[in-house]
Amino acid sequence: MLRIIYMGTPYFAVPALEALIKGAAPGAVLPEGYEIVTVITRPDKPAGRGRGVVFSPVKQLALDQGIPVWQPGSFKKAENSDALAAYKADLYVVAAFGQILPQKVLDQPHYGTLNIHASLLPRYRGPDPIAESIVQGDPESGVSIMLLDAGIDTGPVLTRYKLPISADETTGTLTAKLAELGARALVETLPRWIAGTITPEPQEAERATHTRMLTKEDGIIDWSRPAAVLARKIRAYQPWPGSYTHWRGKLLKIISAHPQSVELQFPVEPGTVLLREEAGHKILAVATGSGLLHIHQLQLEGKKALSSDDFLRGYAQIADEVLN
Repeated sequence: MLRIIYMGTPYFAVPALEALIKGAAPGAVLPEGYEIVTVITRPDKPAGRGRGVVFSPVKQLALDQGIPVWQPGSFKKAENSDALAAYKADLYVVAAFGQILPQKVLDQPHYGTLNIHASLLPRYRGPDPIAESIVQGDPESGVSIMLLDAGIDTGPVLTRYKLPISADETTGTLTAKLAELGARALVETLPRWIAGTITPEPQEAERATHTRMLTKEDGIIDWSRPAAVLARKIRAYQPWPGSYTHWRGKLLKIISAHPQSVELQFPVEPGTVLLREEAGHKILAVATGSGLLHIHQLQLEGKKALSSDDFLRGYAQIADEVLN
């Protein structure tokens, strides 16, 4: 009987956990002979205006399935790593857990610690690979099933599964697709790994690229950048941190947009709002460092999100003004 401990927190980690428990009664032995002895997730945090405690998506799924949940906090604490070892699990599976596991923990299970990473390693190591792939304009993304070591996504890779990135992809839509792909990759890779038919492939360090944790400030729009770059960032930062600018002292979110390569007949300051017409509808366009950014959907601070056409009905005075 293979004893598995699953570690994850956000939605990205949910489909893989669902795949592991599919077809089994709550807490029961899986058809393949796997048993999930516990699910580990990050400690609960207050959220929302009421600051009430909200369970992570992984915790909610585990509770719904009757699987024990453990929220110990950092495994750098000896008491937590010792308690983890006491489970005598054969394998740890990690997906977007949000914590770097020390080598002492990684050495515990006989079959090591497998991680579902949302990129084609060694490209985009680190915490935000999905957004970065969209920002860079990559034609494809994917997931890697890797064996964790003490580095940040530096361990050897067991398998890679590719997925094309569509022209209108956002981090939200791509995360959902990669989460499902990660689940498939895990359940197809796991039996082969346990059977010893996979040889881990060391990563080529010289080909590695890295990502960092996004902050709210990353969403500020720099209108001096090319329209094509801004359009990719708007998609990459949807739903978080969002992309925003300011108009008359109020925050203005740009939810969706597309670039248009056009040579203006007169000099226009980047950030200047211009009115265009497309398929019989008024389009709000913004001059950038190169080309125009056609805005499809936007949201003024304190108001609901509107199409460009609807926004202009209520705020026609935005024409020819400069966003900053």
